[in-house]
Amino acid sequence: MNNFSRRSITGIVFVLVLGGAILLNPISFFALFGVIVALGITEFYKLLDSTHLKANKTFGLLSGLLFFSITCLYAAGFLNASWFWVMVPIISLVFISELYQKHDSPFQNIAITLFGVLYIAVPFSLLVIFGFPQLTIEGYQPKLVIGFFFLLWANDTGAYLTGITLGKHPMFPRISPKKSWEGFAGGFFFTQIVAFIISKYFIGLEMTDWIVIAVIICIFGVWGDLIESMLKRSLSIKDSGNILPGHGGILDRFDSVLFSAPIVFVYLQLKNLMLF
Repeated sequence: MNNFSRRSITGIVFVLVLGGAILLNPISFFALFGVIVALGITEFYKLLDSTHLKANKTFGLLSGLLFFSITCLYAAGFLNASWFWVMVPIISLVFISELYQKHDSPFQNIAITLFGVLYIAVPFSLLVIFGFPQLTIEGYQPKLVIGFFFLLWANDTGAYLTGITLGKHPMFPRISPKKSWEGFAGGFFFTQIVAFIISKYFIGLEMTDWIVIAVIICIFGVWGDLIESMLKRSLSIKDSGNILPGHGGILDRFDSVLFSAPIVFVYLQLKNLMLF
């Protein structure tokens, strides 16, 4: 099986599993994204094994999953916001545990441990809140989440197809030689079309809101992609992992989410379209 076929099959299965979990019910939504957070943090720390840095993988993973779990229960209305303060002593333990490790770069280890939580667990936790604009389990609305991914996939697909057919002007050759301005323009165009279509069926938001969200995804999604490429290039690796045949690892597949989701969240807050 060639790489294109493998990539296509993986992509179809990926979309069906992700879309099915989001649309089925809140439990499947929480469970799938919890698994993604766990795999993403583990993958991130594993990338650093080839360096002198020694992330505290156990505390990092537990901190990320705890923050994600608190966010899920908060979004569903089972916990109030004061529970987020539980993260303070947990983060303190990351510092304290480094006292007993006798590593040469303790504060770099602490920084990279906490960065794994910030880089992966926080964006996915904010994405969870998209599905609970009223912060109640009964008010679960998967349309905003699935709409977000539709726009993300439209941008990726449009950029890929336009880039391989028309791409001539590299956007950021130092980091990602294959990414072109033509691809960016194609992704932007396709995403705006999908945003217009979504606005006709997902009526929870105005058309202008979907258009703005599409613009955010196009811009910050590309930056997220480039930043993950910068990480891989600094470590001299091609893919962050191999869990998704033809697509690489979790970070490769969700790099655009990690930067676009928080900015979309901020936009929704500023527009008073969600509670928090």
